[in-house]
Amino acid sequence: MNHHATDAHTLAAAYALGALDDDERKDFDAHLKTCEACRQEAAEFQATTARLAAAVAQPPPPAAKAQVMAAIDGVRQLPPRVPAAGAAPVLGGILRRRAVSLALAASVAAVALGGVAVWQRQNGQELEQQARQAQQQLDVVSAVLAAPDAQTVHGKAANGALTTVVSSEQRNQAVFTAANLPAAGVGKTYQLWLDHDGTMLPAGLIDHDGTVILAGNPADAGAVGLTLEPDGGSPQPTTDPLLLMALPA
Repeated sequence: MNHHATDAHTLAAAYALGALDDDERKDFDAHLKTCEACRQEAAEFQATTARLAAAVAQPPPPAAKAQVMAAIDGVRQLPPRVPAAGAAPVLGGILRRRAVSLALAASVAAVALGGVAVWQRQNGQELEQQARQAQQQLDVVSAVLAAPDAQTVHGKAANGALTTVVSSEQRNQAVFTAANLPAAGVGKTYQLWLDHDGTMLPAGLIDHDGTVILAGNPADAGAVGLTLEPDGGSPQPTTDPLLLMALPA
């Protein structure tokens, strides 16, 4: 897919997600040598993508390995799929940049599909529901990261947690990622807030390192807050903010 020179600045997110084709990546590599702003933005997106991947990764069930090893001899290997001669590629550059090729998509798919292969007879419906939920979350996160107007801000909470918010005004959505988040403690949880002209509105709960799709309307919010609240959350903050991070104007 060809891009004008002025479009190169919009490709940082797709570059970080590995969603560019070989020619586009080569052109953007050349662009990075002369554009400090894009180098910084691409690095921020890459760091955020790594945190998101870690956030959705889950350990397999304890019995999964034994089940797989016991069943593997009965699984027939499928032949490779060879595209028909002259067949046009299914995905173009625009679809690739929907970020379905995120590294975290691979981790989600591996957990979901591997689990289905082993457990489908016993709890297939539950796994299918979990896979759908994971895919829905992945779709939202991917769409926000790949949005052409995506903006990233980083912060550090008072308890040492490293935080990132990626927001898209076009999609009116934002995702929050935390790393090095200390345990909340018994009967406690961390709660996220959107600051609307001094009014703090609940935006979700987070109790460990990971990623949360912020609830509410981030378009009119000036900042994202983080507080320590009783388990289940509160309608209004009951403690001083551990973090109040301004969102891009």
